[in-house]
Amino acid sequence: RVFARFLLFLLGFIFWGAAAALAFGGVLVIRMYKSYGYLFLQSFLSFPGWLAVAAALILLLTGVLAISISAKSSRYQQGAFMYLLLVLLCLEVSSAVLAQFYTVQLAYEMKSTMGYLVNQYNGTHSQGADSRAVDVVQRKLQCCGLQNYTDWLKATAASWHLRDGKVRVPESCCKEEYPHCKGDLVHLEQLFQEGCLKKLEDWLHFVVLYVFWCCTVVGILELLAGVSNCILMNYKPFHDLRFL
Repeated sequence: RVFARFLLFLLGFIFWGAAAALAFGGVLVIRMYKSYGYLFLQSFLSFPGWLAVAAALILLLTGVLAISISAKSSRYQQGAFMYLLLVLLCLEVSSAVLAQFYTVQLAYEMKSTMGYLVNQYNGTHSQGADSRAVDVVQRKLQCCGLQNYTDWLKATAASWHLRDGKVRVPESCCKEEYPHCKGDLVHLEQLFQEGCLKKLEDWLHFVVLYVFWCCTVVGILELLAGVSNCILMNYKPFHDLRFL
């Protein structure tokens, strides 16, 4: 019983730290959708992120209850604690499973959409939404093309990359330390040569794995907290509230 109280007290503080980690993962997922949402055909990417944020908020309250129960057992608090653990497990399992399930589909959508945008790019000074989207991705991720910079030489849109008799890529492929770079392939050292698709996929996998493992670890900790709470409840069983 003493060990159960101590473990519950310790887990209460751990839950606060876990809530911060889980909320951080959820925010990462939501921000990724807001930054690159135009690359996805569906709008479900942010859903696992919001589930993780909701779980983090409930986890804060659960941590408070764990510390309170370890100090002075209250039947109402113990009952509420068990209900919150059940809700948390549902939220975290849903978030982890959805994040893993969407990974393959999102990677396919990114490749398809990014390939289309590259092929439809109209030039470095185009004001089209598609062209601006490509420039934004390349500047944010410091990349060039789909697989690498040579993808721009295969673009099926207007031959803007052959302007002035020079083979060139969009100016968004230029490194920031070269302000006079115009995308000429004569000076490859001034260009980002890695493709955007791999960087996007790596970032997506990192975010998804972070959320998945956060939910898994927190779920295990919640099971330990539930067992500890059950041990304390067993020493003084419910009577009038046995129906719970």
